Amino acid sequence: MIGNLFRAAFFILLAGGTIGFSTSASAQALVLVGGTVYASPDADPVTDAVVVTSGGVITTIGKRDEVQLPVDTQVIDCTGKTVVAGFWNSHVHFAEAVWKNAGVAPAASLEKHMQDMLTRWGFTTVWDLGSDPTDTLPLRRRVNSGEVPGPAIFSAGNMFPKGGHPVYVPREVPLPEVDTPEQAAKLSRDFLRLGLDGIKLFTGAFMGDKPVVNMDPAIAKAAVDVAHAQGKPVFAHPQNKAGVDTVIEAGVDVMAHTTPGQPGYTSEQLARFKSQGTALIPTLSLFTTVVLDPAVTARVVSAAVSQLKQFSDNGGAVLFGTDIGFIKLYDTSTEVDLMHRALSERQVLASLTTNPAQYFKAATKGRVAPGFDADFVVLDGDPIADVRNLAKVAYTIRAGLVIYQKQR
Repeated sequence: MIGNLFRAAFFILLAGGTIGFSTSASAQALVLVGGTVYASPDADPVTDAVVVTSGGVITTIGKRDEVQLPVDTQVIDCTGKTVVAGFWNSHVHFAEAVWKNAGVAPAASLEKHMQDMLTRWGFTTVWDLGSDPTDTLPLRRRVNSGEVPGPAIFSAGNMFPKGGHPVYVPREVPLPEVDTPEQAAKLSRDFLRLGLDGIKLFTGAFMGDKPVVNMDPAIAKAAVDVAHAQGKPVFAHPQNKAGVDTVIEAGVDVMAHTTPGQPGYTSEQLARFKSQGTALIPTLSLFTTVVLDPAVTARVVSAAVSQLKQFSDNGGAVLFGTDIGFIKLYDTSTEVDLMHRALSERQVLASLTTNPAQYFKAATKGRVAPGFDADFVVLDGDPIADVRNLAKVAYTIRAGLVIYQKQR
């Protein structure tokens, strides 16, 4: 059923530490000096600040005249810039041709594309929601070893409803389809045994001019139960109201998209989202790439923005994600601008930092504070003054190591 998936099994030991990162090169302290620091999206800024890290962890933060710099330090001058916690992209795909044979491909080519796609935009942690694990697991190993500068990579195994091979996936590409709860439970166990970190369900598969193929809630719940028993999250790709209802009935954790082809969420759906703690990745920029008629695109985007506002106003956790790797719009400016139609600047920043860290229980990520991971984005401007500055990245730093630096 899952084709050559088990060819990845021998990578399990190599990929063992899901987000471990070699910090041997960071034994020398890294210090950020002179920038404006937002410890969290809701914090007041600290101006002319110093942030000291050691061994990949933040040790000190304070005003420049209050902090004694350690000796033997690498110093980054952040004067005129803003420092925030490292960004999460909770919806990416390592599915492009450059990632094939990632275990043996030249590191330089992987680093270049990693920069174009992710580190250039401040991402220090990502969720891969659908790629070949025989590529993604060895890629993760090379990133974690420091061989390929990149973000921490979590990865989810995908499953589709029987007969639900989406029209945008070539027919010759085998997909794991399930048509009984037993199959779904077994596939979930198989994916997690490989070393993947979660499950993604296509609760609705887009079939072009044919009706959407939806996943039966009992099948979805069987997959969710296995994942939750191992403490792993489940994402879902709903395509319509029926797919959203399956998300709710099965207890899925995260909706990987809004569903702008349908009316807004119902009051009953919103109540269930809130009671069950469902999160949303809106992927608004995706909808600017899939329709050729500008008028139709505008209506679709407006509907997606409206759903995001409904969800956020209802108190749901919003997670930043762009579906890059499926689309090629790497620049995050569009997503930031569209999210800002529904959210404040601080809420957009939270979707990139504190929201995913809290939701995925990454206790030492998402904030700039002592004891937290030394994951930072150094921005050329203040994102609270202008949300577009979230796409103006000067440095991306993971575990105290610079993994991207803008060329002067």
